[in-house]
Amino acid sequence: MLTEATHLVGRAGPASLPLELLLAARIPIVSLEHAGHEHAVSLMRRYAKLPMDYPDASLVVVADALRLKTVFTLDRKGFRTNRAGTGSAFALLPDRSG
Repeated sequence: MLTEATHLVGRAGPASLPLELLLAARIPIVSLEHAGHEHAVSLMRRYAKLPMDYPDASLVVVADALRLKTVFTLDRKGFRTNRAGTGSAFALLPDRSG
């Protein structure tokens, strides 16, 4: 997801900003183990009709591993359909309900 964030930010400013923010805030940067990549492939196949890309699948894998119920994503269409490992829908940030 960090790669995607640096790409998006790089369209309008320094691509390094997302990484700098995480480092300054001392937010851990998580990577996937082999089983996580396998889970991502499984999710990409399950949601192929959306389609689900690798960054989105990785976000679901990490959210499941950390038992997170809220994710930050600009892919509102996909994440209204994507489900956590528990089967529940994710709460999405930024909140666009108001």
